[in-house]
Amino acid sequence: MELSLAAFLLVTLFLLPFVLVHKISYGRNSRLLPPGSSGWPFLGETLDYYFKIQSGGLGQFITSRKTKYSSKIFRTSLMGQPMAVFCDAEGNKFLFSNENKYFKHWWPSTVDKLFPKSNKKPNTEHTKLLRKLLTFVLKRDVLREYISTMDAVMKQHLHTYFNCQELKIDDVAKRYVFKLACTSFLGLHDQWKIEDLEKGIQDIGMGLSSMPLDFPGTALHHAIRTSNLMRAQFEKMVRQRKQELSDHCSFSGKDFISHMLQTVDEDGQFITEADMACLLVGLLQGSYTNVHSTITNTMMYLSENPEIYDSVLREQKQIADQKDPNDCLNAEDLGKMKYSWNVVCEVLRLKPPVHGSFKEAKTDFNYSGYTVPKGWKIHWIAHATHMNPEYFPNPEKFDPSRFQGEGPASYTFMPFGAGAHMCPGNEYARLAILVFLHNVATRFRWEKTIRDEKVLHYPFPRPACGLPVKLYPHDP
Repeated sequence: MELSLAAFLLVTLFLLPFVLVHKISYGRNSRLLPPGSSGWPFLGETLDYYFKIQSGGLGQFITSRKTKYSSKIFRTSLMGQPMAVFCDAEGNKFLFSNENKYFKHWWPSTVDKLFPKSNKKPNTEHTKLLRKLLTFVLKRDVLREYISTMDAVMKQHLHTYFNCQELKIDDVAKRYVFKLACTSFLGLHDQWKIEDLEKGIQDIGMGLSSMPLDFPGTALHHAIRTSNLMRAQFEKMVRQRKQELSDHCSFSGKDFISHMLQTVDEDGQFITEADMACLLVGLLQGSYTNVHSTITNTMMYLSENPEIYDSVLREQKQIADQKDPNDCLNAEDLGKMKYSWNVVCEVLRLKPPVHGSFKEAKTDFNYSGYTVPKGWKIHWIAHATHMNPEYFPNPEKFDPSRFQGEGPASYTFMPFGAGAHMCPGNEYARLAILVFLHNVATRFRWEKTIRDEKVLHYPFPRPACGLPVKLYPHDP
């Protein structure tokens, strides 16, 4: 009895600060706050939120609260933070049109644990520098030069991995995407080294989307250890590149590491080797999971919809027939793949690889008659509009025609976010996906070997068994 009482007192003392903060946060202007529930002390509604993600029911998490509280905005509490969630396109427009006025970036503590900065500041304070660096490597004119490299990597990939009757699409998509990132951004061609890094990136991805619990046995704990090891490897790579620049006084505009070595932050200071290593791990992570999962899901939907596959094939063969067999794809070719990209967009609507993003209120603001206090977090969730029948009739149906003509209304389809802070990798993703699709579709038809393969949603949407398929070459 004494032990139980002591345990109860300890738990109470531990939770008391969170309860007080919780009450203060929700108590201020309580009559004007968005309607909703604060859930359990400290935990809030975090468990339900993550359970819904894992079961593919994130849309249900939103819909049930829209029905109960408000169709415009509701409040919740996630990861120990009071949070407002916008529910419709109007809310998305308000959020992404007022980023500098009312909002700033915010990421859960998980991000800072996986990608720690040398000055111990949160990643949100490094956002401007990160976008400056990524804009250099991901701007359109630079990416146009990557297309031939992407095509060459994919053709070699076909020769290596598609010379069989059956394979798992998820496996070959992962290898293609990661080799592409290592080749394009790091100039790394050692296959053994690439495979070693890829295993680490997979572990980090699992931790990034997991519950924010850091103790032995959790996905986050394992991911943090992996991130530490990978950053140490990248620091060695950065030092080696720095020595090469010193010895040869050479600078390549296409070399991302060299570019980082020449870049200064807002205070005029050069980026530390540790921070460069952290940025490289983050770049590989960001260019890996989102792209390969979209490729896999696209191949899944095409195998399930043969009439749509036939339309993709016609478009891709028209492009291939106008080229010499030894010619690589170019920007003009990818610009002709309009229907194929409509197909990918419909995949991104149904299976967005990123659930959404977070921001923090810089000041009190009013929306739809409610006050959101300064310091509250704002969560934008793609499912809120992607699966809304008001914007996409019969939303569960796979229908690429939704994107023909003018396409969906503004702020309803946002797999890459919107506004000034739209994901800078959206064009890179488009090119990588279309290059893969062109090379595979013009050579093969494929058929799922598991007819009713389950789709998992954690840490990102994907076929449970990796989408094993049987290949049927067009020209045996």
